[in-house]
Amino acid sequence: MSKQIDKEIITVKTLLSLPNLSIPAYQRPYKWSQTNLADLLSDLKVYREKSAYRLGSVVFHKHIDSDKEALDIVDGQQRTLTLLLLVKALLEERFNGLKRQDVKQTLTTLTDPINSFLARQTFNSDISHRNLHQNFMAAKRAVARSDFTEADIDFLLNRCEVVTFVLDDVSEAFQFFDSQNARGRDLDPHDLLKAFHLREFSQSESQLKADSVRHWESLESDQLARLFANYLFRIRNWAQGKSAQYFNKSKVGLFKGVNLDQVGLYPYVEPLRIAHHFVDNYNGQYQRHIDHQHMHFPFHLDQMIINGRRFFEMTSHYQHKINEIVSDERSGKLKAKYSEDKSQTIRILDHELEPLASKILHTLNTYPSRTRTGDGYIRTLFDCAVIFYLDKFGAHQLSQVIEKLFIWAYSCRLQMQVVGIERMDKHALTQNVFERIKQAVQPSDVLNWPLATLKASDCKGTKLSEITELFKDMKYYE
Repeated sequence: MSKQIDKEIITVKTLLSLPNLSIPAYQRPYKWSQTNLADLLSDLKVYREKSAYRLGSVVFHKHIDSDKEALDIVDGQQRTLTLLLLVKALLEERFNGLKRQDVKQTLTTLTDPINSFLARQTFNSDISHRNLHQNFMAAKRAVARSDFTEADIDFLLNRCEVVTFVLDDVSEAFQFFDSQNARGRDLDPHDLLKAFHLREFSQSESQLKADSVRHWESLESDQLARLFANYLFRIRNWAQGKSAQYFNKSKVGLFKGVNLDQVGLYPYVEPLRIAHHFVDNYNGQYQRHIDHQHMHFPFHLDQMIINGRRFFEMTSHYQHKINEIVSDERSGKLKAKYSEDKSQTIRILDHELEPLASKILHTLNTYPSRTRTGDGYIRTLFDCAVIFYLDKFGAHQLSQVIEKLFIWAYSCRLQMQVVGIERMDKHALTQNVFERIKQAVQPSDVLNWPLATLKASDCKGTKLSEITELFKDMKYYE
């Protein structure tokens, strides 16, 4: 049997039918939570119309134990046990009431292998016992619901698949496992998002899908990583009042939204659906061949993500826009260098800043300590706030807002000896200008936000004379 499943794609039914499955004692505890189970069940709903849905891979070490062949799961324990819990829950909660005989027959064939596995398998960790119990109870609640149909059961058993690898030598199995994990670590969160949103394209968008892939691949991976980690992730989370320190694989759900072809006719979706189809209809009209106009989708940093094509368009939109804003702010080759000659000012997105705002950005771009880690965190905080404001109000009263956001961000720097990522995050959440911008109706709602002045005794951090002088000039230091 093991030879038959090496380097093969097999169904969940086949995986759980294997008579010699084993979780070796050296495996880590079963740590999947009810959230992981809920994500799996959600995926089943989303992809149940597909011909097949790939759940990942399982790596086995084949060996002889008590004169019998055993298949130790080296990689894939978490998903395999979760699938087993789901099928066990189906046997207990749904089997007797099933009407489809083919589904009932499939579950019947799985009864003995699953019971046999549970009888011989031991789990020594309290963590495993707790998570297995909690997930089993959650699985029973989920499969007992009327919206978990017999078609869903059939999809789970016969069209959900895993890729299997069988190795005879345990060292080779671990080497393979390590190489898989190494590739997994190298796979950035934005690459996972790419894979997810490519699956979300409608079948009629095959050419657009190819264009999206080509454009995505033309972008530098490091650029995309910075775009999501430094800006998109932090702005979206801070605008929701949530911590935003590190963007990793567990946080990619923030950039998964709705598939307009599959989501229900909920009221909250209607503005997105209207904008989506209106933009496509406008750009597709014959008049566009005459006037050469093109309408872009009205993206906003804190809006619901539209899965598929619009996600790639959104990424391209903000990659270009944020790169231009940050480049204009920080570049030594600004469109017009700041100098004491007030006729020369800095421009952002072709908007000429007032002298004080230009002086602030010139100082931030040139003061000697700007390259230190803590100063880098504060600059990112400042940049995120400027970007979010521009996304909401454009360049309206931008100079005054830059003054306000400078005081807001750099007061943290002056008061702290050391600024780490935790301190940056805490400052963003305790004096949350992102929530204020999100709720604002007019720029004045941001500009009228009162900020406290600093006293010399408050400034216990590293002395930054250039920043302090700006605070004094702006009457925020006494």
